[in-house]
Amino acid sequence: MIKECKKEVLRKVKRKTPPVKKRKKGFSPIESGLIKKEALQEARRCLSIRECESCEICSLFCPDLCITRDPKTGEVLIDLDYCKGCGICAAVCPKGAIQMVLEEG
Repeated sequence: MIKECKKEVLRKVKRKTPPVKKRKKGFSPIESGLIKKEALQEARRCLSIRECESCEICSLFCPDLCITRDPKTGEVLIDLDYCKGCGICAAVCPKGAIQMVLEEG
């Protein structure tokens, strides 16, 4: 079983702005602040900009040689049939794109 290093895109929180007519009447702020839920969502988005840049450092340190690059697409692939789950790849990834997840069963 081969797993691709997927890039997940999260959308930026859109800030609320008052209508133009209301903005013309005074000097009130154009953008309101974020509520707690929106601030947490925005923080998760900023911290998740950790995308795989295909630097192949993970494949250099993999003791099982189960991390390769797809010659057609150029994506980094992890062969989970051979991976023993040592976590070295996740530890050395400069972008934090590899996460260790406990398998069920």
